[in-house]
Amino acid sequence: MTVYQAILLAVIEGLTEFLPVSSTGHMILGSSLMGIQSDNFVKLFTVAIQLGAILSVIVLYFKRFFQTIGFYFKLLVAFLPAVFFGLLLSDKIDQLLESPLGVAIALLIGGIVLLFVDNWFKNGNIDNTDDISYATAFKIGLFQCISMIPGVSRSASTIVGGMSQKLSRKAAAEFSFFLAVPTMFGATAKKLFDFYQDGFVISQEQVNLLLIGNIVAFIVAMLAIRYFITFLQTRGFRIFGWYRIIVGGIILILLLSGYDLQVI
Repeated sequence: MTVYQAILLAVIEGLTEFLPVSSTGHMILGSSLMGIQSDNFVKLFTVAIQLGAILSVIVLYFKRFFQTIGFYFKLLVAFLPAVFFGLLLSDKIDQLLESPLGVAIALLIGGIVLLFVDNWFKNGNIDNTDDISYATAFKIGLFQCISMIPGVSRSASTIVGGMSQKLSRKAAAEFSFFLAVPTMFGATAKKLFDFYQDGFVISQEQVNLLLIGNIVAFIVAMLAIRYFITFLQTRGFRIFGWYRIIVGGIILILLLSGYDLQVI
């Protein structure tokens, strides 16, 4: 992986991690079009640069992370289903990650859902994430588990889950951002642990790529979150639905034409 490729992947990560469009689908498409050969470090890189995206949430919502202890308990309650099902279904998830076709189908189905979600859940009256109950937090956490299917999108599943529990678009999106912090940190920590458990060592060049990737992902994610909240409040999800359908369709066309999409 070159520096140029690392920067482009980090831009993709920063743009798509918090939008309901599936960062996995975009990573597969982007890495394949750039000709990046998947190996253990590339797989580590695509997960580890999430730390930059996590930091963007903490910076943008700094005050929210230093208020009440109840805030952390609610995040823990929402995070626990992902821990349980992630460990239980780890092998199945790895198998699904090997299927670009499955990612394309998930993008298409998710896109169709987003075309109608604004009409399905248009009466959300909870505008502040502080008003979320522990039961609601747990239910949103269950929705997050759906995103273990590659191509579904963690952001999409948690935001739709929040809106189904009467959260406004803004509140659902913000809680999705907050829940991303323990979820993505946990995924990154596990990936690093597995990397070293398998006997691999990170070279200085690879450390540099990780630093560059995290810095770029941090900057791009900051911008994406800021503009996404404003856009979501005024325009809703429909455009993201059409976008997912287009991306899913592109992946299907490439697969049907015999193009070898490299999984990451």
